[in-house]
Amino acid sequence: MGTPRYSKEFKAEAVRLFKAGNKPVAQLAKELGVAAKSIRDWAKQADADAGRGAPGVLTTPERDELIALRKKCRELERERDFLQDAATYFAKTKK
Repeated sequence: MGTPRYSKEFKAEAVRLFKAGNKPVAQLAKELGVAAKSIRDWAKQADADAGRGAPGVLTTPERDELIALRKKCRELERERDFLQDAATYFAKTKK
């Protein structure tokens, strides 16, 4: 994945301001130059990371691990496919 567009600190401050409830999320989003949905998503993720998320919601470290495991799985599948192709090739050339 690429570099995050917004820093962790920026997201944390946006969530703090959102939870303070002094402004409607649409106004806060406009002032910060982000989508209101982004702020809501960041707030949900912050809740999950703090152990207050909905059942089944992954924490940030769990999401990072899942991404890494999926990447590793794709890599291993490519290696397996290559080895299967190589084995088939060499089996044909032995005849």
